[in-house]
Amino acid sequence: MDKLLLLGDEAIAQAAIDAGMSGVYAYPGTPSTEITEYIQKNKIAAERKLHSEWSANEKTAMESALGMSYAGKRAMVCMKHVGLNVAADAFMNSSITGVNGGLIIVVADDPSMHSSQNEQDSRYFGDFAMMPIFEPSNQQEAYNMIYEAFDFSEHFNVPVLVRITTRLAHSRSGIERKPIKSENKNSFPGDLRQFVLLPSIAKKNYRILLGNQARLENESEHSEFNKYIRGDNKSLGIIASGIAYNYLIENFEDGKVPYPVVKISQYPLPSDMITELYNECETILVLEEGYPFIENKLTGVLGNKKVKGRLTGDLPRDGELNPNLVAVALGIEKPITNYTPDILTGRPPALCPGCGHTDVFLAINEVMKDYGPGKVFSDIGCYTLSALAPLKSINTCVDMGASITMAKGGVDAGLKNVVAFIGDSTFTHSGMTGLLDCVYEKTPITVIISDNDTAGMTGGQASHAEHILYQICKGLGVEEDHIRTFIPLRKNHEEAVKILREEIEYEGVSVIIPHRECVRTLERKHKMKVKVTKMS
Repeated sequence: MDKLLLLGDEAIAQAAIDAGMSGVYAYPGTPSTEITEYIQKNKIAAERKLHSEWSANEKTAMESALGMSYAGKRAMVCMKHVGLNVAADAFMNSSITGVNGGLIIVVADDPSMHSSQNEQDSRYFGDFAMMPIFEPSNQQEAYNMIYEAFDFSEHFNVPVLVRITTRLAHSRSGIERKPIKSENKNSFPGDLRQFVLLPSIAKKNYRILLGNQARLENESEHSEFNKYIRGDNKSLGIIASGIAYNYLIENFEDGKVPYPVVKISQYPLPSDMITELYNECETILVLEEGYPFIENKLTGVLGNKKVKGRLTGDLPRDGELNPNLVAVALGIEKPITNYTPDILTGRPPALCPGCGHTDVFLAINEVMKDYGPGKVFSDIGCYTLSALAPLKSINTCVDMGASITMAKGGVDAGLKNVVAFIGDSTFTHSGMTGLLDCVYEKTPITVIISDNDTAGMTGGQASHAEHILYQICKGLGVEEDHIRTFIPLRKNHEEAVKILREEIEYEGVSVIIPHRECVRTLERKHKMKVKVTKMS
């Protein structure tokens, strides 16, 4: 098929396949998850045996993709914005190593924090690493960018960051495909020490990266994705990046904006275009999704001319943009239609009916009454919802794996009878090192690894911990007598309470592994079994 109706995530995945990619590496994280899932289900990807298994975390994904690039093949690594924090070490150094096969890092930001702890803007990371950034404004552009970015990466010997946001990732549009390319053949870098970041080599590579910056800016000036759009009304000049450009043109009939516009979807910033806009217009309005990244670069640099945007209050400092907010910034009278009918009432999210996590928390709540409030540390997963009514069980949630390390810090500060609650997938993502710290220091702590055989929060992807949690904990040094397990069901409540009390009283490291499969993945398996039975 030459035309497809795809989510932004799916358009990215299809483009990578069509561009001759040999492998995708990722850890599931909304709103980036569907990129890898699409590749896992794609017929061409299966025929080519493209790598598409989930990685243990974003750091391992980034490093594996860099290894595939080293071997000459094209690779893509995908994550959400907070996942880039986990991958930061390899990410930052990858711009200094450069690439062999084309390497694309797709990061999905989540302004308005629909399913995230913060709104951080990944363009700052790309700028920090002096890496070219692509930011599509629609699904077709996302497809085209990915398709071209592999060539771009190989030509300039640098990884490419592609930054998308929630609305583009999860909205659907028609895209036209390009011809399918063959995969690269294996090849080593011309300099076999290119990826050896000893100081003497890193200094040389860093100078190459610095020397590349002028070429990358020149590419931005002449990029098909950046445009200077003429306008007759010079009272205002508009800079619109990524999906914010769509919000702009939606406010005008046939998308014809009367003001001069610089559309930016490729970075470094095209300084010549921006300077021309500055010289031509009285005031500059910056429309960008996320942080005031462009606005910060312009304010104080372009003289006394007023630059408006998120920093000045002409647009909200936080949250997503939309066409109505842009209309207000433009002075267009337009009613705000984003409202909820009175007949509908808000309902906070909750754990699924029948979820094993619930039974564990009911036992924890009963036991912790004897030890006082504020001592249950947790982190990122479905189980984070236990912070809300009716359970109100956990007291912390900062990042993946932080339950164990924060609990350890609490114990180090003098707290007694402390519990860390973590999921199986999160434990293998970034909880194991925290447990190792506890074992090394003989920290009196009870770690509960609630095992539901999946990464449930992001849709039921496979967990790296499946069937091996006991062996991992034993290998990390936890005493076998203090690795306990039970099946989290209401009928086993008293057993769960007894085990919890015994281990919380123990003056050392203990691990409890409640194990029951996620009700949603179990339901899907049952439906699939019924479907297969009917077909046969």
